[in-house]
Amino acid sequence: MVMVVASSLAFTATALKDKQNDNVRKEKMQNILSTIGIETSREDSEEFYNKYITEQLALTLEGSDDTSKNAFKIELATETKKPVDQQRFPMYIAQLDDTKYYIIPLRGAGLWNAIWGYVALERDLNTIKGVVFDHQGETAGLGAEITQTWFQDRFVGEKVFDTNGNLAGINVSKTNNDPQGLDKLDHEVDAISGATITGDGVTAMISERLAHYTPYINNIKTALNKLNASQENELQESVEVQLEPIAYQN
Repeated sequence: MVMVVASSLAFTATALKDKQNDNVRKEKMQNILSTIGIETSREDSEEFYNKYITEQLALTLEGSDDTSKNAFKIELATETKKPVDQQRFPMYIAQLDDTKYYIIPLRGAGLWNAIWGYVALERDLNTIKGVVFDHQGETAGLGAEITQTWFQDRFVGEKVFDTNGNLAGINVSKTNNDPQGLDKLDHEVDAISGATITGDGVTAMISERLAHYTPYINNIKTALNKLNASQENELQESVEVQLEPIAYQN
């Protein structure tokens, strides 16, 4: 009887493995999309993911894309155990309403076990568009509240870099002087009452993960600044050319 039951359980586990893996894959797509405000069912997640996610990058510590790696298949639970210079840092680039967003996976430690999530940055690579957090074993009603929309909404509009371009992250603070979240330049959000350690974990997780993306972010910002400067020069030259005949006529 024991052999029969064991065999049945093993068969069931094997038969369901592909289905379980598919559900995990689609839930990951749902979480990525939710950071940019797209809520979708598990069944429709792949369709929307393919529609809005235009690039998947596996970044090196220097900020270049390792095209030999599939960014979507990188699991941070495994990746973060490697030496940092051997890690690859996934990034998902979305295009929504003619606006580009950069979505970064997060992983850290809460009070009891792992916490993780995603943060989407707007085109300026500084302003938070949205976040999603999850956990493995935080306390219900306390640390587990990081999964709630009311907590995640506190991060929207906050800046992760200071005015000098240095990474400031977001501090989940019990001493936050702006509990209404009106100041989006203070790099702080109000903490969850009774969940200090989990909040500290979220703070550390955001800063630690984003630090590895700063070379890429700085490269993109430099390229955008050059492009903007070039466009301004072209516009100025165009204006000067248009003014020449008028000056000549006078």
